[in-house]
Amino acid sequence: MAQDPHQIAQLVQILEASKSKGKPRGKKSFSCKKTTFEVEGTHGITVDSWRFQEWDYKRDDLPTYARGLFTTHRSDGTPEICIRGYDKFFNINEVASTQWRNIEQETAGPYELSVKENGCIIFFSGLEDGTLLVCSKHSTGTRSDVNESHANAGEKWIKRHLESVGRTTRDLARRLREMNATAVGELCDDRFEEHVLEYPPEAAGLYLHGINFNLPEFATLSGPEVHEFADQWGFKKAQYVMIQTLDEVKQFLNKCAETGSWEGRDTEGFVVRCKKRSKDRDRAPDWFFKFKFDEPYLMYRQWRECTKAVISGKPPKYKKHQKITEAYLLYARRQLAKDPSLAKAYQQNHGIIRMRDGFLAEIGKKGSDIIKQEEAEGHGAGHGAEVSNVVLIPIATIGCGKTTVATALVKLFGFGHIQNDNIQGQRGRPARFALGITNLMATHKVVIADRNNHQRRERAQIMEDINKVIPDARFVALHYVHEPKVQMLDEIRKVTRQRVLERGDNHQTIRAESKGPQEIIGIMEGFLDRFQGCDTNAEPDSNFEEVIDLDVSASSLENLETVVTHLYNAYPGLLPEEMTSDEDMQAAIDFALGEEVTTKHDLSFSKPTSSEKSQKQQKPAQSQPQKALTIDQLMGKLEYFSISVPAPKINSILGSLFDHAPAEEARMYRTLKQSRRIQSEFHVTLIHRASATQNRKLWETYTEEFQNAINGKDLKDKSQVAATLGQARVKLERVVWDDRIMAFVVRIYPSGNGASWMSANPITHITVGTAGADIKPVESNSLLARWEAGDTIDRPIHDKEVSGGIVLDGIVKPEFQRGFLK
Repeated sequence: MAQDPHQIAQLVQILEASKSKGKPRGKKSFSCKKTTFEVEGTHGITVDSWRFQEWDYKRDDLPTYARGLFTTHRSDGTPEICIRGYDKFFNINEVASTQWRNIEQETAGPYELSVKENGCIIFFSGLEDGTLLVCSKHSTGTRSDVNESHANAGEKWIKRHLESVGRTTRDLARRLREMNATAVGELCDDRFEEHVLEYPPEAAGLYLHGINFNLPEFATLSGPEVHEFADQWGFKKAQYVMIQTLDEVKQFLNKCAETGSWEGRDTEGFVVRCKKRSKDRDRAPDWFFKFKFDEPYLMYRQWRECTKAVISGKPPKYKKHQKITEAYLLYARRQLAKDPSLAKAYQQNHGIIRMRDGFLAEIGKKGSDIIKQEEAEGHGAGHGAEVSNVVLIPIATIGCGKTTVATALVKLFGFGHIQNDNIQGQRGRPARFALGITNLMATHKVVIADRNNHQRRERAQIMEDINKVIPDARFVALHYVHEPKVQMLDEIRKVTRQRVLERGDNHQTIRAESKGPQEIIGIMEGFLDRFQGCDTNAEPDSNFEEVIDLDVSASSLENLETVVTHLYNAYPGLLPEEMTSDEDMQAAIDFALGEEVTTKHDLSFSKPTSSEKSQKQQKPAQSQPQKALTIDQLMGKLEYFSISVPAPKINSILGSLFDHAPAEEARMYRTLKQSRRIQSEFHVTLIHRASATQNRKLWETYTEEFQNAINGKDLKDKSQVAATLGQARVKLERVVWDDRIMAFVVRIYPSGNGASWMSANPITHITVGTAGADIKPVESNSLLARWEAGDTIDRPIHDKEVSGGIVLDGIVKPEFQRGFLK
């Protein structure tokens, strides 16, 4: 696979334009950092490292998703990629694409599961002059470094491996250049740097686990091909197993997770390699995801951080695995007292594994044995006692859906729930809020502190006040991620404003019907501006035992699923043994959305707002006589003609189709419903002004019907301007949807008086709803065109028959530009 110089030049041009220079130039743009390195041992060859922000890899508009990307220029000035890492890949449930249901829909087997080695990544490839370029993730390193760099340590191991098979770095550089490829390995050497898993001298080295082609798009060799290359060039091999189906993959991973090991060897988890679904298997894109084991590695990391705290003279912080961690720290303190030199080495990441293994040898247990014993004793996540006194603290702004999720959790599990908005009056509200929480903790294992808590000072206040009464309270953050704001606020504004303005006055403090939209938006902007995200590296957020990251733009059902799954995993025994079903969670969300707010007050706590003052001061305006509209004015504002059908009947039909359907089949409908994306009114579009040119005769027919209908009407009366053209009957035949839009396929029958109505659309339909405000209802046409053609490869399409021959009576009428008849 050769590089296309023109394509590479375009890529570099885009990257150059997106370099970070202080603040990004546009809120919607991504940014990347460029660092130039001179390659030692060459005659002035330089390479440029391009580094995206981690959060940008979740975007859908990057020019490449390579994590580890270096470019250079040949001697004739032609640009080329010289190092190309893997596309950024995510853990199970970390992003939407790595949820099991989406993996099942979007990928095809076989699945290649590679053991996740525990070291640092090393890239190497061949330059034009025959030099072997060796890099860590974002750096080439220099031989003059006082502390040896990862790249230099990797280069030493490469030479050692090549010598074992009688080859040189120039041989390897030449071969990789012929392939237009980057070799990817894991440097595992405890003498250089310790991580969590142990690599004794006989296991140390560079484990080859990938060979990627140097292209903007991701293309990589298979496991057997990588192993063959490793054998030829003397490298250690990352082991893998091939599994044909995704169900077998799940079973295999869950079995390994029980012990945190595979074939008797501890491992952090697996990288799963597969193909995206495609008509042409040979051209199907490569795609990776990972499955990391939580324990015992989180316990090992906790021991490491606690030991460093003890060495630094700070009190160690831990709430998980309390009993065993106390025993470990007693052992560690004894060892540090016996040999003070251990402390300095430990702070430099040496002796960590020896300390841990010494303790495990003393108690005669493996880490997996400890986890199993804790679970058998009912401690689940390793706590020293039954889990209780858990406080769920949202970190959110207005419209994130925190109260919907909180109410659903109460419905499902009976958690305690204190809403700050229900506390009347202004005096001493923070203290009274905390008091309400501690009172509920007497009778509930879990209490939800339902307040935005969007600033660190608010989180500090609530933790301090609760700890005064309940010192062993454990805090869990429900973190609605807003940062980086420059990347995320546009979408958050769009989603939250829509939610708040659509729910009207059904909110304690934000009364969107009584206040004007601009006043509401101003209040919301204040919260967004003041929002401070969760940072567990600093107080007070370092006191959170768990942080559950939630997506503001996701549906409340998706965020509820995230919270429930996290709590099950982090605190086994806290929730019922049987995992809550999708149907139960959907029912809980439906209940939460149906709750009527009974306690209402203003954010100003009864002080009149400026708009209310001005309204009181204004004298009632004298009503002005309405002027009659002209035919030309009406025709200029006319947008389209439609058949309006009763919304209650459409909603009832949707409910009968999906309320008791399997969770996967009903997912799109439920997403639309709980995110309020189902249209409030339903109609069949007969013809839109936008298609009048292509369908001139049909447009003229309807406009003539309209003019006849208003002939002789009082055009000062806007209700008469909107006169109906007649009646129609609409049969619902099938509902069709993908992950963006849902629509009914319908048939128009003549009305009782015999009048016939035609639609300009190729497939006559009623749009049910769209997954986002940026998706326009007109997209129903392209959905139905793909459905009719059977084109479901790029985006799966689902359909469901509407049985029973349901026919609705509809009204044919003109539709004008929004607000014209207000």
